[in-house]
Amino acid sequence: MISRIDHISIAVKDYEKALHFFRDILGAISGASAVDHDMKYRWEIFSFGDLSRLELLCSTGKGGFLDNFLKKRKHGGIHHITLQTPDINKAKQTLKDNNIPYFGYNEHGDFWKEIFIHPEDAFGVLIQIAEFTPDDWLDKSVIFPKRQKLSVKKSENGCTLTFAHPGGGKVDLKLTKTDIKKLISDLEQL
Repeated sequence: MISRIDHISIAVKDYEKALHFFRDILGAISGASAVDHDMKYRWEIFSFGDLSRLELLCSTGKGGFLDNFLKKRKHGGIHHITLQTPDINKAKQTLKDNNIPYFGYNEHGDFWKEIFIHPEDAFGVLIQIAEFTPDDWLDKSVIFPKRQKLSVKKSENGCTLTFAHPGGGKVDLKLTKTDIKKLISDLEQL
């Protein structure tokens, strides 16, 4: 039902301070972002080296959906965890079959479908389950062009083999000359 954890979402009171901390100090790469004027909040996805991701949320005005959450926390905190599913309808059915309530079903075209499980039903954590293509939310610098699965770059002691990551983006694997010979040998055995 669940492919992987996609990201952890953190609600913050001071967006600029959080942006400086995660982007400038910790090296996060900014991806997709938007402002929801109806719910009065901004979100932005960030990725790190191995494509671990986090999302920053902040209020854009009084009366937004983050008001109660942020009122209870001096600096903000973890708002929810997003789990990726290949099939939102199958996920909904699995939850129904197991008497686990969910809410907030939304479809945003073909690119994002979501449901939520309330913290009361998920051991204290708000869980968002979503069906989507991860590359759609990442900066172009961390993804391959369509249909490219890997690249090889020579280094002084071997090479760096870069693969398309199943969770979106790409991941590097550094290989020594010995590793390369073993890989070639293993591939020739196929």
